Amino acid sequence: MKGIEEIHRRFAVSGPAGVVEWGLFCAMVPFGLIYGGIAWLRSMLYGAKVLPSYRSRIPVISVGNIAVGGTGKTPFVNYLLGYFENRGIRPAVVSRGYGGTFSGRCAVVSDGNGPLCSPAYCGDEPFLLAQKHLRSLIMIAPKRKDAIVEINAEKKADVIILDDAFQHQQVARDLNVVLLDERRPYGNGFPLPAGLLREFHGALRRADLLVMTRATKRVASNTIYGLPAAVCRHQISSQMTSLAGQPVGLNSLKGQRGLAFAGIANPQLFFLDLLEMGLTLTQRVEFPDHAIYSGARLEWLRSQRDSVDYYVTTEKDAVKLSNQELGKPCYVASLQLDFFDKQALDVQLEMICKRIQNEIE
Repeated sequence: MKGIEEIHRRFAVSGPAGVVEWGLFCAMVPFGLIYGGIAWLRSMLYGAKVLPSYRSRIPVISVGNIAVGGTGKTPFVNYLLGYFENRGIRPAVVSRGYGGTFSGRCAVVSDGNGPLCSPAYCGDEPFLLAQKHLRSLIMIAPKRKDAIVEINAEKKADVIILDDAFQHQQVARDLNVVLLDERRPYGNGFPLPAGLLREFHGALRRADLLVMTRATKRVASNTIYGLPAAVCRHQISSQMTSLAGQPVGLNSLKGQRGLAFAGIANPQLFFLDLLEMGLTLTQRVEFPDHAIYSGARLEWLRSQRDSVDYYVTTEKDAVKLSNQELGKPCYVASLQLDFFDKQALDVQLEMICKRIQNEIE
């Protein structure tokens, strides 16, 4: 499975290599066009109101993308939560809970006092947000409308953030944010499975704001593809923590042998971020997205302890390793967004804040 995923990402980003990959790509193109066509038709039906969308009384911000994997949705949701918390506004996040075992209608991951369940139950991303934001409501629901109806009924929050929801049109939104990787916003331009797109790129017409991530510099205009845009880069924090939460400076690890591992959408980007921060990685290990660390996978990591000085992984992976011992220190690298230009984002968020304040008064 891992080999297939690697081949798919490679030809979806940089193009097929060799006769076999070209044959595989050509076979997938018709399926990609069908997939994109179905997504286009579905969007048209929502746009024509043939398919209904629930309208929340509480403002809803959708955070999503048009291409799968690695655009930085979780760091951006983390940024939004901090933004509203710092202004005394009660935010809620509604997530699908992908990767968790929960199968009911909806569940509270955190009511503002830390996680109430395990990452295996609710998914690693909701659990991580619940850990980091002790003043935010975090909920999961396979049908996110169910959680939003409950939040509205009990007025549990002042603003709702829908995680990974650009394609989830069953709920109307007051601000539709799409994240794009500035270097490869559309991959090879084809929908799944021939490429990385969840929809044809014309779907961006539904967006209110673009956030260009993994940028290398400020752009000349705050409008991109005809839409207001903010521009940022991903940056590993210079301060890491152990699995027990003890701080360690990244500089203290330079020159030591590190094994980096990650079970996220695009682990190679995480590894490159670590290398750019000056770490020496003797091994870079990719696991499937939302990987569970137990059994043979955990034992293999432990078996590498004599050849490395430390392990390093992502926050999403770390929440599933809190009670594990690997034989060498395991450090957690925090990914942050560093904005080159966020004027367009600030304008939109300020409008949301004013609406909330008016309703409170």
